[in-house]
Amino acid sequence: MSAAFPTTPATIALDRAGIPYRPHIYEHHDTATNFGEEAAQELGLREDQVFKTLIVSVDGRLAVAIVPVANRLDLKAIAAVMDGKKATLADPELAERKTGYVVGGISPMGQKTSLPTVLDASASRSATIFVSGGRRGFDLEIAPDDLLKATGGVTAAIARD
Repeated sequence: MSAAFPTTPATIALDRAGIPYRPHIYEHHDTATNFGEEAAQELGLREDQVFKTLIVSVDGRLAVAIVPVANRLDLKAIAAVMDGKKATLADPELAERKTGYVVGGISPMGQKTSLPTVLDASASRSATIFVSGGRRGFDLEIAPDDLLKATGGVTAAIARD
């Protein structure tokens, strides 16, 4: 990968909205299966600074949940936030089709289909957090409030240990 930063739907959306961010490239290894942990390790960050973007189905409606890679998504909590009864992780193929990104590179911004977005409340403890920039090996550093502005999202306690 060259030193130039990639242009992705996420960076295009942020640039169009005038929302500041810092791009970070790291070496993605094909053997990696936990993409968030890989990003934290390769960028030299704590796992509570790097957030994973998960697509969930709440009573059949898709939504985006963004939680620290050090934590798990609390499915009951995301269902409650979305005024639903049951939440499950969306099928990976459906997530890729609806977002336009590959699993491991799903960014909360610039998705093909605009989905309701919930950012874990722990993000507010940091000036900036890291989320996928729209491909494996590419993260964006962004202020939590700017991420919410870019996605029209809300914050709630949706992560658990």
